[in-house]
Amino acid sequence: MPEAIVIAARRTAIGRAGGLHKSRRLEDLAAPLLRAVLDDSGLAAGLVAECIIGNAAGGGGNPARLIALAAGLPESVPAFTLDRQCASGLDAIVTAARMIQAGAADAVIAGGAESPSTAPWRVARPANPYTGAPRFFTRAAFTPGDMDDPGMIEAAETVAQECRISRLRQDAYALESHRRAVAAHQAGRFSAEILPLGQGVAERQDEGPRPSLSPKLLARMPPLLPGGTVTAGNSCSVNDGAALCLLVSSALHNRLGSPPGLVIRAAAAAGIAPRRLGLAAIPALKAACEQARITPQSLTAIEFNEAFASQVLASCEALALDPAVVNTDGGALAFGHPYGASGAVLVVRLFSRLIRNATGSADGPAAAMIASAGGLGVAAIFERIGG
Repeated sequence: MPEAIVIAARRTAIGRAGGLHKSRRLEDLAAPLLRAVLDDSGLAAGLVAECIIGNAAGGGGNPARLIALAAGLPESVPAFTLDRQCASGLDAIVTAARMIQAGAADAVIAGGAESPSTAPWRVARPANPYTGAPRFFTRAAFTPGDMDDPGMIEAAETVAQECRISRLRQDAYALESHRRAVAAHQAGRFSAEILPLGQGVAERQDEGPRPSLSPKLLARMPPLLPGGTVTAGNSCSVNDGAALCLLVSSALHNRLGSPPGLVIRAAAAAGIAPRRLGLAAIPALKAACEQARITPQSLTAIEFNEAFASQVLASCEALALDPAVVNTDGGALAFGHPYGASGAVLVVRLFSRLIRNATGSADGPAAAMIASAGGLGVAAIFERIGG
């Protein structure tokens, strides 16, 4: 079976909703990245067999096709958009890998893009459009009417209570995420992965990491639910951003001179009870590790989407993961969470950790993992190859 290898990976700076990218639509965010990964790899645009983009909160249609055309891909190159909510970007990359492994493609561009700042409002159609009033809503239903369909905050509180993750631990984890992200920015570890979309320093750095954040400030933030432990400080924010990767087959990789890349060894999706959705990455990672014939404890680099501190702490404990290898340059608690792009951001970060800024851990297996609404999780195992 052909192997699928990530040979180029880029992202935008992650901006707050209404902030850095407030007037940029999906194609404005992602089309420059598409051109950048082709430039980075030296691959001709006409060799791309497919473009797959994850998106969770857009206006529908087929944003992937819009992005591909805006980037200047030939009209003959097909494209499709997928939605597994927060896992969409990672799922797009996994889907691209499976196309290549099946022999259906030699080169696929995949990732995610999200623009809450420009996404259309959602309005529910009344039963009688002539007499009823439209109703605005922020998210779709993820379960049938007779099942629990908690909001993200309620689900995070359930995880915190059931797994006994205290407010103090959640705040401490969030503070460490910001500290790591600030340190990584200052050390220049994001410089090569972020593609500036305009002029100025702001285009080259994420908006979210806060150098001034302190335990005292976190402690002052009220819980988002009465009597709860989840706060704005230990939860991610809503953000704009995009991340794309170029995946090639092992045969094309050889023809390109075997550049350093990340080969995808295994990937899996899993489901759990929707009320505990933050823990869905646990069975997904276990299944992916079983496919790769490794244990979660053998992973030397992990990127885990930090929607909530309670979720990350509970998942890492359940999997007995080494905290020293998880999100070493911070995570979504600091950067923010651009929904459908976040899973692809994880892969871009792994590409930097194992390829661009490789250390002694670059030779071991690595993982990207994410949980999404409805109680679904996706995980993928990578390993450095070539170079």
